[in-house]
Amino acid sequence: MGVPKALSEEEITDHLAGLPGWERAGHAITRTYEIRYHAAVAAIVTIADRSRRIQHHADLDLRIDHLRASITTHDAGHRITAADFDLAHRIDAIVAAHQALPLD
Repeated sequence: MGVPKALSEEEITDHLAGLPGWERAGHAITRTYEIRYHAAVAAIVTIADRSRRIQHHADLDLRIDHLRASITTHDAGHRITAADFDLAHRIDAIVAAHQALPLD
């Protein structure tokens, strides 16, 4: 398996169009989710597990009322690749699944 191919500017723009809420920040894509703290902790555990399985990881920043994800491909010289968008889709689904309100 070789080094992942960095996407062109046009490819990045096209991919971002299909990911509402995600934006470009230099050589990364980022999204901030408004989410309860404990739900975000649970989401992070699931994100970490999925990331380990696909060998691609996001930088995650947890605050009391939000979670910020930032993704870039380190193996491609900190450039944006298709793997970043695949992980972004996975993170969106994971965070959506952890938005449930407590029963108490």
